Amino acid sequence: MHFQGYLIVSSITIFLFTLFLIVKKPYNIGIGYSAVIGAVLAFIFNVIAVKDIIKVFDIVWDATFTFVAIIIISIILDEIGFFEWAALHMARFAGGSGKKMFVYVIILGALVAAFFANDGAALIITPIVYEKMKALKFNRKNMLPFIMAGGFIADAASIPFKISNLVNIVSADYFNIGFFTYFMDMYLPDLFSIAASMLILYLFFRKDIPKSYDVKLLKNPKDAIKDIRLFKLSFLILALLLGGYFLSEFLRLPVSIFAAAFAAIFIFLSLRSPAVNVKAVFKNAPWNIVVFSLGMYLVVFGLKNAGLTYLLGKSIAYFAGFGGLILTIYTGYLAAFISSIMNNMPTVMINSLAIHSAGLKPTMFKPAVYANVIGSDLGPKLTPIGSLATLLWLNVLEKKGIKISWGYYMKVGFIITIPVLFITLLSLYLRLFLF
Repeated sequence: MHFQGYLIVSSITIFLFTLFLIVKKPYNIGIGYSAVIGAVLAFIFNVIAVKDIIKVFDIVWDATFTFVAIIIISIILDEIGFFEWAALHMARFAGGSGKKMFVYVIILGALVAAFFANDGAALIITPIVYEKMKALKFNRKNMLPFIMAGGFIADAASIPFKISNLVNIVSADYFNIGFFTYFMDMYLPDLFSIAASMLILYLFFRKDIPKSYDVKLLKNPKDAIKDIRLFKLSFLILALLLGGYFLSEFLRLPVSIFAAAFAAIFIFLSLRSPAVNVKAVFKNAPWNIVVFSLGMYLVVFGLKNAGLTYLLGKSIAYFAGFGGLILTIYTGYLAAFISSIMNNMPTVMINSLAIHSAGLKPTMFKPAVYANVIGSDLGPKLTPIGSLATLLWLNVLEKKGIKISWGYYMKVGFIITIPVLFITLLSLYLRLFLF
């Protein structure tokens, strides 16, 4: 009993201290180092053991390697102008209508988030959208709807594929859900999430969206392409990569194998590209995110050892007694609010362990698993520390001279996230129980 009390106090103290380092950044300590410091403290004070480190690595290795591969592919595509070309086409296709372009920015962000993960969308689309708004001579008030919409949709649309978000991979791997099965269960919630996000974002920002803009201020999309050979090849390679993802379930192979293989193909082809500096690609890859992920997983695993998983599992089992709809809504909002406090990546892991221990009936199993994923994908928008995609997005904007206060972010986050999450969870229930 004495040791359990020590474990509870130590794990909570270390977790809060790690959060303090992440938020306040004393002595300019990066988020990666902050999480590592927390993990080391957890090990020193016996909150976690070597066996826990091994278990965490076993849970997250596929997600981590997949993430690195996807980001490398995204950076190379960005270097050759792939995403800027797409953004310019989007802006021209809107035909000078501000409202249409607002919708197209959300659609572009949703597509990038789906295929290149939410972190990729935050890293790449945000600066491109900003530069296009700047070229169109929008003021800060007119820029904000597009910037906020792009940041929100990066997470809100990271639902459809197993590779669209790190938390998707962690949960799907833990419960042995293949790529195709995951997609078939989650495509409908993703469509509802995008539609609901689009509607609520528009209602919130409609007064600040400019009515029109001068298309002539934008350069020709063709001028954005810096390596036409690699640009053309990229469509074929990406199509094959998507096919590989779907095959992974039937071949019983982790998605990281396909992601890594095609990342290697892109790297090989880039060696001859005048537009891509391969060394810079590796240097600019967000390795700090990988370190942050592993560190936070270990810090939160200490909370699991202190009994958090047991309590969460009991609560999930209790609400399962009220039926699939109540369980879906409860698990989704539970994951959302925990994600907003401790970040979504460790949240999905700790909740997955809780669901596994809850002893749910087979019919209640999928609703809980997928609601946990959706809550961990969407819930982070409630606070700036909820997801790495948001932290990256805020960092990119700050470098561009746009400061978004935590108060404003959380105000927008709560107003938009709460209803979008409800609609998305409801669509999940409809997909699993009625369609």
